[in-house]
Amino acid sequence: MHELGLINYVVKEVSKIAEEQNVTKVRSVTLQFGEVSGIVTSYLHDYWQWYTKKFPMFEGAALKTEEIPAVTWCDDCKTTYSTVTYGKTCPRCGSGHTWLLRGNEMMIKEIEVEDDTDEPGEAFVETGEYRPQ
Repeated sequence: MHELGLINYVVKEVSKIAEEQNVTKVRSVTLQFGEVSGIVTSYLHDYWQWYTKKFPMFEGAALKTEEIPAVTWCDDCKTTYSTVTYGKTCPRCGSGHTWLLRGNEMMIKEIEVEDDTDEPGEAFVETGEYRPQ
C-alpha cells in the first residue's frame, strides 16, 4: 500500500514545481517506475483519482505511467541481463556476484500543464529519483 504514499509525494512535488513556475492547472503527470519496484499500477491510478480531488490544480489531471525494465549487473563477467527473467544468478557465467542496476526507482518524468491561454504546455522537471524503502 505504499502507492498512496507515492501519490502524496508526487502531488507535493508537482505542486511545488507548479508554484515555482506560476502554473495553476496540471493536465497530466507521467511517472516512470521500475519493473521490480513493487508498485501496483492499478492501485496507483485508483489513489491518484481519489487523492487529487482534494486539489483544484489537479482537477481532471491524468496520471500516465511507464515501466522501466529491471536490469542486473554481473561483477564477474561484466555484463547486464534481465532481472525478471534470470533473477540474481547471471545467465552467462552462473555467478551470484550481481546487483540491481536499475528497475527499483520511481521518477516524475513529465508534467503537462495548461497556461493562461488554455493551451497545453509542459513544465520541465528536474527531480531526483524516489526509491521506496
